[in-house]
Amino acid sequence: MAIRPFYMSTNNKNSFVKSEEIEFQWFSGFSVQQKQKSIQSLHTEISKKYKISTDKILEVSSKSENILGVQLSAFNLGYILDNGGKLSVECMFQASKVFEHGGPYSEILKMSSLEAKKYPKLKTSGKLLYFLRKNEKWELEPKTAFYDWIYLNTLKYNTSLIQELIKYEVFTDIEFNPKKSINCQASSVALFVSLYKENLLDDVLQNKDTFIDFLYSQNVRDSSRLF
Repeated sequence: MAIRPFYMSTNNKNSFVKSEEIEFQWFSGFSVQQKQKSIQSLHTEISKKYKISTDKILEVSSKSENILGVQLSAFNLGYILDNGGKLSVECMFQASKVFEHGGPYSEILKMSSLEAKKYPKLKTSGKLLYFLRKNEKWELEPKTAFYDWIYLNTLKYNTSLIQELIKYEVFTDIEFNPKKSINCQASSVALFVSLYKENLLDDVLQNKDTFIDFLYSQNVRDSSRLF
């Protein structure tokens, strides 16, 4: 058995993302098939406990059985470049990190998402101090602010995904473990859906200051999440 969070989009302006944890059967192993068995188990338990149709639950990760969920993975979601390549959310996030002894490492922007995540200098440069993107500095608090900012802005650019996405209400990421990580793409997706449905996306994403103010207006649910 395992316990993982899931995220629901809401129209509650004090907390646009509702996060809950649920216990479900875990299928050990690193294969995609085993991951998908765990996803199915997770979605079944959410559906039973909260009376939500599994058709309204979307796994957001590269292990998703739904192509939309795969496309929304931070490894895959990105901007199409002039040369036909893609700059992913993952690469932008990793390339913006500034440490005690180095960074940001702009060379990451030319890597694949997997190469970016495993880039050795990210592990050997000391303590993470802040993020720097387009000459704009982002502090480490609010904890998920910078990740959510680049994810939401990138998803907004990918208009072909949005109309399909807003059919869903609950979002999971089988790879996310809140005991080991802070940022969660499923949470970012839930936030995007809530803001989009409330026609607040453009207002909230005007600039860094408006976004930070918005985040601080949201109820803190636990020490690692803002929503």
